[in-house]
Amino acid sequence: MAYVATRGGERAIEQSQRLFKAEMGAITPERVAELRAALPYLIDRVMGEASLYDEDLAALALAQTGGEMYEAALLLRAWRTTQPRLQVAQPVTQDALFTHRRISAAFKDIPGGQVLGPTLDYSHRILATEVLTGDTHTPAPVEPAAKPSPARQPSVAAWQAENGLLDPAVPDQTLGNDIPDVTREPLLFPAKRAHTLQSLARAETGGALALGYAAQRGYGQAHPTVNELRLAEAEIVVEHPRGTRFSAGRVKISQAEVVDKKGAGLRLGFSATMGWNEVKVIAAATLDLNAPGAPKGAPTEEEFFLYHTEGVEASGFCIHFKLPHYVTFQSSLDAMRDAKAKAAAQQAQPAEADATEHPTTEPAQ
Repeated sequence: MAYVATRGGERAIEQSQRLFKAEMGAITPERVAELRAALPYLIDRVMGEASLYDEDLAALALAQTGGEMYEAALLLRAWRTTQPRLQVAQPVTQDALFTHRRISAAFKDIPGGQVLGPTLDYSHRILATEVLTGDTHTPAPVEPAAKPSPARQPSVAAWQAENGLLDPAVPDQTLGNDIPDVTREPLLFPAKRAHTLQSLARAETGGALALGYAAQRGYGQAHPTVNELRLAEAEIVVEHPRGTRFSAGRVKISQAEVVDKKGAGLRLGFSATMGWNEVKVIAAATLDLNAPGAPKGAPTEEEFFLYHTEGVEASGFCIHFKLPHYVTFQSSLDAMRDAKAKAAAQQAQPAEADATEHPTTEPAQ
């Protein structure tokens, strides 16, 4: 009922949408291709938060929304719901990933070695302002490695488990269509493990970072060490109805394992998402690590961080405050005026009673 008044402004609403789109300009295939090529990490973030891996559609969503992340993710999620689910891919194991980057902060020497890969971790943050004066900023070419790292690397956690360093865990044997799907089932608490990891994979990067940082600053039960951070490509293997397995291509993924010393062994926190997004998976793995035993209402409590890192829902709730709330707000004002009137009446009653009991008389002339 609060939004009924918007019916009178249908033309204004239509024109406001036209104005927004006019400022974006024409969306051409060339523009979409340029966005895809120029902003790969932003494309990856949109795909991860929308839980839909399609670089062209992600670039189109960014072009259509002018780079507004929440709108772009919402567009992709809405489009995703219109598509049929054709197949469930086979499980992807860490040692089968085509690895571009793999580092560990826990061990200097890990099986397979450290692979720095593409990163700005060790760079000077200097803005290339010469580009604004007409020059071209051309990066230095990559020198060939004397000994290239193997494309497939073993799991650090598996090596730790073999050496008795990890707390024993019961492996999850759930496969295929039996895996709970948070896009088709409601998120209930205590959450299923699959729902927790899926929600963190879809989590808004800024929200996951904020709460993961809060956990590290003292609001969590454990301060993590990065056991392994990996940027890789995963082979998507599906099974034909006739039984033949084949590759449907590769998708970029990020994964992080963090550990903390508790009890007899190391406790493991994990997160993975589509696309390359290191800060998100580290923060999300930190939340996964800290969730068990978190006090009620803490940033690391499962119910708290799973709800509050859902970017599309959170942004939608905040943005809806812009919509007309005339009826509800006027109702609040009426209640406030009524309360003030009653308070004024109550204050006036004792004054009238006092005047009746103690009348004042004028002196005789």
